[in-house]
Amino acid sequence: MKLAARYAHMLGATGDGWAILFRAREMIAAGKQVTMLTIGEPDVKTDPAILAAMDASARGGNTGYTDIEGQRSLRSEIAARVQARTGVATRPEQVIVTPGGQAALFAAHMLTLDAGDTGLYIEPFYPTYPGTIRAGGAEALAVPTRPENNFQPEVAALDAAARASGAKSLLINTPNNPTGVIYSRATLDGVAEVCQRRDLWLISDEVYDTQVWEGGHVSPRTLPGMEERTLVLGSLSKSHAMTGSRIGWIVAPEAVVEAAHQLAINTTYGVPGFVQDAALFALRQGAEAEARNAAPYRRRRDIAARVLGGSQAVRLIHPAGAMYVMADIRATGLSGDAFARRLLDEARIGVMPGESFGGAAAGHLRIALTQEDAVLEDALGRLRAFAEALLP
Repeated sequence: MKLAARYAHMLGATGDGWAILFRAREMIAAGKQVTMLTIGEPDVKTDPAILAAMDASARGGNTGYTDIEGQRSLRSEIAARVQARTGVATRPEQVIVTPGGQAALFAAHMLTLDAGDTGLYIEPFYPTYPGTIRAGGAEALAVPTRPENNFQPEVAALDAAARASGAKSLLINTPNNPTGVIYSRATLDGVAEVCQRRDLWLISDEVYDTQVWEGGHVSPRTLPGMEERTLVLGSLSKSHAMTGSRIGWIVAPEAVVEAAHQLAINTTYGVPGFVQDAALFALRQGAEAEARNAAPYRRRRDIAARVLGGSQAVRLIHPAGAMYVMADIRATGLSGDAFARRLLDEARIGVMPGESFGGAAAGHLRIALTQEDAVLEDALGRLRAFAEALLP
């Protein structure tokens, strides 16, 4: 018996990028002390009031099948939030609720790419991006960025990739995981120009839109000519520390949402009603609640800048958003992968090597700001000392 060929196609030839994480978890399971700065799992836990709302909804009987596209009340709340944050009129009919941002990402590519089509994505990238493009039989093509350009996508490179490949879609993520970079307005104007010139769907992953430390977040859906070709992906995983609740959404033209509805009928069959009620409660707490959840990561960004600033061995890519910092450790002479492995073995600190996010981030580390301030500061100090000891 053989598995479908699409499985191997989905995986690609580059591996899954999670080896350091799994190794660190094995060490912890064996009783070793490891400071984990690997994945974006908020150390801030879900607000007990949100959990109480979930419990009350479940005990109140909202445990059966729900509207496949999401409860009308939640879709309306999401639409209102998007409209308030972006200024673009948004109706509930333009929203579908999904079991997490990952399901939204998968659905977006299933709906915009046929087998044999090409989908573009920006490198460095979140490791599941190419797999969700390939899952339906499409080809995934990375467009590299450069650390010397602060990992901002370059219009000429995007246009050349789209023209040469005949691509049908482009996936972007700002604020960005893994780099902590926020795409500038000039960058986004260039993205919009390429999408319209080359007739691309734009899939905009905006799950970190509440974690903006400098400047502001611009959703490309707000740019002229972009609303009708943009699918915005959102989630409560980061904004409300609800990773395990699996609640996300797509905001898109109504025809796309209707297609996503049909896809959901044949895959997820909706999201549990009691989870949706908890999400509705969470969103109704407003921007102040979102700011409280974001505040620790802004503070820790500043800790990282202070502890690592001025080092000749560890140079931060300027972190303007998200819950990560990316550090350039090429001066040590090690690859990001080799450095991360040695750091784990010798200093018991787990970070993600830049190579996990594509060749553009080779020689870098992604550091998640997901430990208490004092623990993070200590780990960063030890990381700096470890790196500086490697200098020639």
